[in-house]
Amino acid sequence: MIPLGLWGQVADKPLDSIQEHMIIMEGDSVARSSIELEEVYLFGRLKFDSYQEKLEYYVLRRKTLKVYPYAKMAAERLVSLNDRLESIDSKRKRNQYTKLVQRYIEQEFSAELKKLTRTEGQILVKLIYRQTGETAYDLVKDLRSGWRAFWYQNTARMFKISIKEEFHPDEVLEDYLMEDILQRAFASGKLERQASVLDYDYATLTNKWNKAKKRTY
Repeated sequence: MIPLGLWGQVADKPLDSIQEHMIIMEGDSVARSSIELEEVYLFGRLKFDSYQEKLEYYVLRRKTLKVYPYAKMAAERLVSLNDRLESIDSKRKRNQYTKLVQRYIEQEFSAELKKLTRTEGQILVKLIYRQTGETAYDLVKDLRSGWRAFWYQNTARMFKISIKEEFHPDEVLEDYLMEDILQRAFASGKLERQASVLDYDYATLTNKWNKAKKRTY
């Protein structure tokens, strides 16, 4: 898509090797030689080898869309916390502020998080890593204590959840499918986009997993 309302100087004769078109965007005073556009993905039609595979994808889709907002909020709270802590010199005040934020997060989300199923909880743990680059275990350890993180992990294991899980869409097929679900939801406006802090490219991942699927035939 090309923005409308552009103003530019039109040359009366062909440009030589040292000339170039300069463009001024409406409302801007800086002349530019090019226009930066946001990256756009073109999604292929979903194809499934069986009804069971289709069912599993849509179950994963429903759960991923449900828990993603919590992971996004966790990332926003973490950024806000870190920014605030940088401006606090006193260690005592830093600890007080950290505990205040921790209590606020627990009060804000605890009731909703208790409603999640085991698989939704595990997906949330992975998406928290996608958004923050840290496991839920490490976040608890940093905000509370190593002892509290240890007990959280052991309690989670009783429900077959590991709060040490990471997100690796380049290595784990389910993680890639979650990324695919998110990218489609971002593009359609179902979810508000928040970039992952992890270093990977969705298009490259798609090519990799498509090739891997073809090799299994």
